[in-house]
Formats: sequence, structure tokens, C-alpha cells
Amino acid sequence: MKKVLITGSTSFVGTSLKNLLSNYPDQYSIETLGLRDELWKEKDFSKYDVVYHAVGIAHIKETKENQDLYYKVNRDLAYEVAKKAKSNGVKQFIFISSMSVYGIDNGVIDNYSPLKPKNSYGKSKLQAENLISTLENESFKVVILRPPMIYGKGCKGNYLRLANLALKVPFFPDIENKRSMIYIENLSFFVKDIIDNLKSGLFYPQNVEYVKTSEMVVLIAKVNGNKVRLTKLFNPLILFFKKNDTINKVFGDLVYEKNLSDSRKIEQVSFEDSIKFTEIK
Repeated sequence: MKKVLITGSTSFVGTSLKNLLSNYPDQYSIETLGLRDELWKEKDFSKYDVVYHAVGIAHIKETKENQDLYYKVNRDLAYEVAKKAKSNGVKQFIFISSMSVYGIDNGVIDNYSPLKPKNSYGKSKLQAENLISTLENESFKVVILRPPMIYGKGCKGNYLRLANLALKVPFFPDIENKRSMIYIENLSFFVKDIIDNLKSGLFYPQNVEYVKTSEMVVLIAKVNGNKVRLTKLFNPLILFFKKNDTINKVFGDLVYEKNLSDSRKIEQVSFEDSIKFTEIK
């Protein structure tokens, strides 16, 4: 039986993994641990095989006043937890980083893409990756995950904005684009495979297929009983303003090369089903 400790007792990704592994009570023992105070430092990690670090700061507007918070939580706290896990004899440490370490909003990411984060979120995640990776040895496996946009029931961020839009508009621009995304349960299946096989290294989990924004909006609307028609009428205007950050995040291309991810080998919820499960009331 694998004994798994999930840091972040209410985290979106941590809760999803806990729910998945709970379906296999004979294979996993799962505990969660909040890190909001210093009491976690007194906890004995030696009984766990795996620590899944699901704590992080995201989805808040960055300001000069809160920059330090990103580094304290995303970098320093993650490194402290990893060091404690190693010193207590934990076999595997899984850290959730981000596509933001590349610092791009448009393009294709492959093995040769440079790491140039442009905000405190991306910089703190990359610095945490580098620190945690120094701890790895034969008895302490380190896993770094760089997922693209994660969506699912209860998620925050860009998906929620698109979902709200899908319930209000009768028309939506039919722009050809591709986005790497991952449904939260697919991410959890991916992590389960990593735990089962005691893997280490850098991983890029994503859905098997890329997502076209307009198709996602139509499907969200359909699941909710709304009808959105696609139109190319606004395409010239959108393409003209494509350098705008908001427009680019919605209609631009941002993908991992498919050969970076071995998602096809791991159980997947289909894209259509993932939207249904996300939107179900």
C-alpha cells in the first residue's frame, strides 16, 4: 500500500487526487496537511511514501505589494517541505509547477524552448523547480509537473470566464486556434501513474487533444441548454488586435508539442465528457 501525503487540505488539484485515490482503498492510504501555520514542521513525514505538494499562489492579480508572497509560498515553502520530506525518508516528492515558466502567451513549446518567465508566478515556480531538483538522489525521487491550463468543476481562472461568457452570448468568433489544456481528473490519473511506477523527472501532462476555444464555448453552452452560433464576422478585428494580452489568451495558440507528453498511455476522460462533468450542476 502506498502512503500518500497531500499538502494543501483544500487545494483544487490536491482534492482531486485524494478523490481519485480514495477509489482504491486497498492500494492507497491518503492524508492531507494544511500549511497555513508552522505546525506542519512538527509532523513526522517518515510514514509516507509520497508527498504531493499541492500548495501554491495563483489566480490573484500581481502587484508590487504581493510579489513577495509568490516567492514565500511557491518557492520557499515548497523547498522547505521537500527538504523535510527527504530528511524524513520519503521516497517521492511531486511538485506542481506551471507552463508559465516559459513566459510565453503564444506558440509551440518543445524540448528546446527557453525558460524565461515574465511574472512573479512563473519566476517563483521555476526557482522552486531548480531548488527542489538539487535534492534528488537514488532514494529521493523528484517529480516536476508543468501542466497547461487546468480546468474542472470548482476551477478558477480563464475557464470560468469563458464559461460565464458561454451562458450570455448568442454568437462567438470562429477563430482557428489550439490550446494545450488538462482536465483536472486527467491530471490526477497522470499523477496516479507517476506514483504507481515511482517515476522521477520533468513531465508535461495535457489532454490527448488540443482545444479550440470556440468549440469549447459552444460545448459549454450546449451542456447548459444555451445555443451559441459561431461567426467569422469579427475575425478581421480580432486578428488585428491579437497582440492584446486578453485577446491572445483567448484566441491565440499555446501548446506543448504532443511528443512531450505520454498522456495517451494513461486513462483519460474525453474532452466532451470533461466539459459535461465540469458544468454539471
